Amino acid sequence: MADRKEEILKRPLYVFDLPQELLLTLQLKEPSFQSAGHTDDSIKARGVADDGKVNDGTDQTGSSTACGLCNISFQSLADQRRHVKSDWHGYNLKQKLRGLKAVNEVDFERLVGDLDESISGSDSSISEDEDDASAAKESTLSALLKKQARLHDTAEADVAPQRKKRGSGSPPLIWVSCSLLPSNTSLGVYRALFTNSEQQSPEVLDVLRKKQLKPAQVKPTQIGSNGLSLPASKTGPNVFLCMIGGGHFAAMIVSLTPKMGKKATGIEERQAIVVAHKTFHRYTTRRKQGGSQSANDSAKGAAHSAGAGIRRYNEVALEAEVRALLSEWKELIEDSELLFVRATGTTNRRTLFGPYEGQVLRQNDPRVRSFPFSTRRATQAELMRAFVELTRMKVSEVDEAALAAAAAEEQRRSELATKSASTPSKPVVPKISKEEETALLHTSQIQALIRRSKAPAIILYISQNSISPDFVFHPPTTQANHHASTPLHLAASLNSPTVVLALLTKAGADPTTVNGEGKPAFDIAGDRATRDAFRVARSELGEDKWKWDAAHCPAPLSKTEADEREAAGRAESQKVEAERRKVETERLERETAANGVRNTPSKTTGKALGTTGRTGAELREQEGRGLTPEMRAKLERERRARAAEERMRRVASGGSGAGAGR
Repeated sequence: MADRKEEILKRPLYVFDLPQELLLTLQLKEPSFQSAGHTDDSIKARGVADDGKVNDGTDQTGSSTACGLCNISFQSLADQRRHVKSDWHGYNLKQKLRGLKAVNEVDFERLVGDLDESISGSDSSISEDEDDASAAKESTLSALLKKQARLHDTAEADVAPQRKKRGSGSPPLIWVSCSLLPSNTSLGVYRALFTNSEQQSPEVLDVLRKKQLKPAQVKPTQIGSNGLSLPASKTGPNVFLCMIGGGHFAAMIVSLTPKMGKKATGIEERQAIVVAHKTFHRYTTRRKQGGSQSANDSAKGAAHSAGAGIRRYNEVALEAEVRALLSEWKELIEDSELLFVRATGTTNRRTLFGPYEGQVLRQNDPRVRSFPFSTRRATQAELMRAFVELTRMKVSEVDEAALAAAAAEEQRRSELATKSASTPSKPVVPKISKEEETALLHTSQIQALIRRSKAPAIILYISQNSISPDFVFHPPTTQANHHASTPLHLAASLNSPTVVLALLTKAGADPTTVNGEGKPAFDIAGDRATRDAFRVARSELGEDKWKWDAAHCPAPLSKTEADEREAAGRAESQKVEAERRKVETERLERETAANGVRNTPSKTTGKALGTTGRTGAELREQEGRGLTPEMRAKLERERRARAAEERMRRVASGGSGAGAGR
């Protein structure tokens, strides 16, 4: 069976020229299999190259690259790079960041169907600037995400009904099996290759057998009356393919009957017969910003720049050229069996479908259909790639048992998610008791008073609310309350001797109480004045009041001795500061004398050539050297006061002089 499979699938399978033995053994898959989630990673790309020539199977390589986000595999690294630059991959990245599920190609095409601009400008091209392409890509993704955000935020009653899409919403591929192939191998044909009535027919395989065409030996082409390069004889049914977007237009008429040609090596190969093809390109898209000029004018008003005028002219010119070409190809288009059109956005669809006089394409034409896969910029090569993708048969190797198990598991998960969403669990919020609320209130009030050093207010608050002076702050688990757990600890840590003395002598706070770190309040005092407050309290309360040694408090100290120590400390500090200022002043005088600068201002108003005088700011900076910030502020206030007195004196003298003159 494996050898037979390799023999049948060694060459790409062309839908309209299948091997007879394969065609007779085809069987339609069950409906459950048709609707199953066949992803692109289960499909082996066995088809035609981008240049329209069928691969002979000798240069095919295994699927070594894949995109796990989009569930798709590639035959070459170039295909993977093109996919990474596509809007589909970028949109799935956004979906993943938002915690949403990725979409397949068909669903993505439906999402961008209502956007005003085509996505064709977002894909890379060798002939275009990469920066321009990336800018257009970002614009398309932004437009799509903004549209979804608006739909999500708008109420259901206010959401406008979406435009009804053509088609039944069936899967894009019709899956069939073959007795010559293993049971896990399936073949797929695009549903878009059949007319609407043929798609609904239960005998779709009979329709496929009737569509088989024999390769034709095409004679040299001849030039028709309309200037088209036509075959010497009619080769069979044709299809019309057209893409427009981003200022690019490409159209092609291809015969479904293949022709046989030879390679340079002499091996025969199947090739597509291109009846006619044409491409246009006009500068209509705003560089680095994306979107056509007409769309920008509709949104923001008409711009008056030179570039805007050029883009408006090119839009009109492109529309005229496209409609003229459709008129020239009118007979060929009418003879075509199917019309594949990609024109997303109102501007592009209006260019093709009008209405206008002499209209060729019509939206209600049953032959018109969209490409059932994502496409790139409108070029002749892209049209040929799309034709090849449409007309080659897909080969899928899927374990049906595993597929059914996965579908059952997905259904079970969806049911569980629906059940959990219908009865959402509410987060359990712990309820605070009345005692805890009271403790939190006392904590906030007492801490605020201690930070403001309001000793009388603290004593009054404790007595009025009958609170223990050793009250423990709540909640005790926080870092601040763990370090300073009582009012006495907090006052000692904030270096507030007045509050410490009041809590010990008037409120009766226990100095032996320890905090969460096991330290009494004396150990976390930060300056000498606060520590002296503990010694003064020991002197006033007596040795029998508390275990002062357990509180790490030194020998008692009277209030008078504490005041004398404080006064002596201030005097010593002032003496040291005076000495320092004296030394600094002498140093400045020596520097001034060395530089030849006089302390008194010169009476002459002129300046000698080559000398530079100091500005007032420099002089003030020199006077303030070595001074503390408090002394500098005092000096600045005195200077401003003298300046104000001088101005008042001048105003008074000027007013008296003016009165004497009158």
